[in-house]
Order: sequence, then structure tokens, then C-alpha cells
Amino acid sequence: MVRKLAWTQEAWADYIHWQRQDTKTLRRINRLVTASLRDPHSGVGKPELLKGDLSGLVSRRIDHTNRLVYAVDNDILTILSCRYHY
Repeated sequence: MVRKLAWTQEAWADYIHWQRQDTKTLRRINRLVTASLRDPHSGVGKPELLKGDLSGLVSRRIDHTNRLVYAVDNDILTILSCRYHY
């Protein structure tokens, strides 16, 4: 279980965008973040370990177009983006 949550500036800007534009997507992001805190590598959103330049990061599907991308380091989950595709 991850104990702390952090957001990059870009990810926080994405989150604010969803607060203003689409509350349904925002609720989905909130569910994915909660699930990621419980278990970063399994659960809803089809968690996928990324490869190549993004190796070490994890992605979960928000919807057809958008992904929640995050890194897990010890007990810190850092959200890197929650808008668009990686």
C-alpha cells in the first residue's frame, strides 16, 4: 500500500482542467487514484507497466483517449499526467 500521493505541476493542471470541464471524467480519475494508492499494479483501469522511454511508469485507462500515468517510488505515488495518451 502506498502512503503518500504527489502530483507534478503538469498533472495538477490536467486535474484542474477536468474539474472545470468534465466531472464524470474527474470522478473516474479519483477512482483510479484511489485504486492506485491501494495497489499500484492491479485493479481498475487496466494497469500497464510502460516500456521504452517511459520504463518504470504505470498507466491506467481513464477513457478511450486519456490515461493516468504515475510513478511509484517506495511509499510515494507521483501522478505525472491525467490527460491525453502518454
